[in-house]
Amino acid sequence: MKALALLTTLITGAILLYGTMDFPAFGDPQSPAAIHLSAYFIEEAVHETHVPNLVTAVLGDYRGYDTMFETVVIYCAGLAVVSVLRKKRSKTQENKS
Repeated sequence: MKALALLTTLITGAILLYGTMDFPAFGDPQSPAAIHLSAYFIEEAVHETHVPNLVTAVLGDYRGYDTMFETVVIYCAGLAVVSVLRKKRSKTQENKS
């Protein structure tokens, strides 16, 4: 069973890597996202959304309309990070309080 899981993972990984071969180079200033979207967001996001933080404006306003429940996805990701990074109290610490 482990061999089947490993084989499935390797095949899926190979397909995903093959699919990324058509992507533009990382950080390419001539990529479609850099030419068409980035400049517009940087220039207009704060003015259109009235949110002073550019990242918040893009995630909350633009992506909120783009992707269904994007705000819920970001909230769940934040909860996951908090739950992973929180410090659990030991039973001896709980008894002292």
